[in-house]
Amino acid sequence: MFTLHGNGVGAGIAIGRARIIHRPGQEIPKYNIEPEQIDQEVTRLADGIESAIRALQTIKQQIPAEGAEEVNAILDAHLLMLQDPMLSQEPSSIIRAQGINAETALQQHADHLEKMFNDIDDPYLSSKSADVAQIINRIQGELLDEQGSLTAQPEGKFDDQIIIANDLTPADTIELTKHRIGAFITNLGGPISHTAILARSMKIPAIVGLHGAIRYLHNGDLLIIDGKRGVVLVNPDEAALITYRRRREKIVSRIQEMDALLNAAAETLDGVSVSLNANIGLPEEILESVAQNAAGVGLYRTEFLYMNRETMPDEEEQYEVYSHVLKQSATPVTIRTLDLGADKQVDGGRVSDTITTNPALGRRAIRLCLHDLSLFKPQLRAVYRASVHGETRLMIPMMSNIDELDQLFVLLDEVQQELTSQGYDFDPDIPIGGMVEVPAAAISADLFADKLDFLSIGTNDLIQYTLAIDRIDDEVNYLYNPLHPSILRLIKITIDAGKAANIPVSMCGEMAGNVEYTRVLLGMGLRDFSMDPSALLEVKRQIRLTDTAKIEPKVNMLLKTADQKVVKQLISEINE
Repeated sequence: MFTLHGNGVGAGIAIGRARIIHRPGQEIPKYNIEPEQIDQEVTRLADGIESAIRALQTIKQQIPAEGAEEVNAILDAHLLMLQDPMLSQEPSSIIRAQGINAETALQQHADHLEKMFNDIDDPYLSSKSADVAQIINRIQGELLDEQGSLTAQPEGKFDDQIIIANDLTPADTIELTKHRIGAFITNLGGPISHTAILARSMKIPAIVGLHGAIRYLHNGDLLIIDGKRGVVLVNPDEAALITYRRRREKIVSRIQEMDALLNAAAETLDGVSVSLNANIGLPEEILESVAQNAAGVGLYRTEFLYMNRETMPDEEEQYEVYSHVLKQSATPVTIRTLDLGADKQVDGGRVSDTITTNPALGRRAIRLCLHDLSLFKPQLRAVYRASVHGETRLMIPMMSNIDELDQLFVLLDEVQQELTSQGYDFDPDIPIGGMVEVPAAAISADLFADKLDFLSIGTNDLIQYTLAIDRIDDEVNYLYNPLHPSILRLIKITIDAGKAANIPVSMCGEMAGNVEYTRVLLGMGLRDFSMDPSALLEVKRQIRLTDTAKIEPKVNMLLKTADQKVVKQLISEINE
């Protein structure tokens, strides 16, 4: 028995046999071809690309209505790359110039592209090399007529098995939904990769980012996958099997216990009432929010409406979408205005071809919207018009200075005047709030609180900006620490500013849905949480087992210490 470690991205424990789909560095045959065979080889390359396109199109048509939109979006992007004439032109030229086979020519082109992407300083653009590698591998699979991939395998063939791969392409992720697999492991990938998204949506254990360790695994190995801890036990002994089977049984019992909490109040042992809301990114996700008895939608990410399209959605399209969400919800819906920029450079919202040195610090979110009113005003008009269909709140992302708010309020007045003159009905008293996700906003939270109706803490970016790390870069994500003293103090400053101004403060970042931090946040005074609907019941359970009066002294101690050993001890005591 031996152990491997990676990033756990799907909760739970799985026990099953290994099934290797493909390893890193697949064997590419290299051979010369006769001059009279060159045209035939170029045609074979073109046919391989066409086969890859048809395979992806077929898979895309099979995506269920409830399928993950993120996977659909990545498939569309891969199809666009496959259909780009430049993808075949360079390998074809290599075939003609060197007289070599299509696979080798394609690999030479892939190596050139990889080097080109690695030389790009921009982290967002350089990250696109993974997409290029995936489509190259798919073409190679067609050329080699691989039978080891997930595509076209009979339904149920991989049931209860643990899938092992260098990486899972978007097409693979769709195929996986047809099988009742136990778990999966990948060599590549990070906590917010599409592979991680799939694991969470399928509610199965998964571990990504093993960085070469999968070479120690073989087909048929008995594996234990601990998705929470990111641990793989290879060919475990009987004692380990007994231990993990018991843990798995406890997890199943916990899930059943969670279901029993569906109609229970989110209230602490000492009678403190807490509001639990849902984060959604697609209109259909409102149904999951309703099914989980969420108090409302604390974050509706509207930028997904702009993705994977060449034109921006107009006012009417946005009005219809927002109206649909509001009609489906009997509870308040907080609509966040467009948060494009940084890693969300999508065709429907891109207004410039300028490449910024650090897109996370560039023109994004409210900065972009105020710069381009043709982008912003149709959204604001649509939100106000839709407000007649349900309780609506408007939230502004990435606030950093008061001048932006002043410009916003002038614009909102203009929008209301236009709608009134045009005879539209709308709610003129929509609460206006802002996201605290920039350290400047947290430090000045009292100033923002004086002008807004509510605040919402976006911990994902707040941590990234405060600690000066890229949260999607797996070389530095070990520094991503929600319990860093500076983060806890900024959160506390924001909560206190809301109390002083008598306005609600919520949290919609990942911290809100992590039960490890629930009691810490309650002890700091947070009473409004917003998270992925799948996390609501687990957080509710933690709330109902908490006595805020008992934990507040320890939380106050936590806010005053920088010693990580003391921090760990306090967190352990708080969560007992």
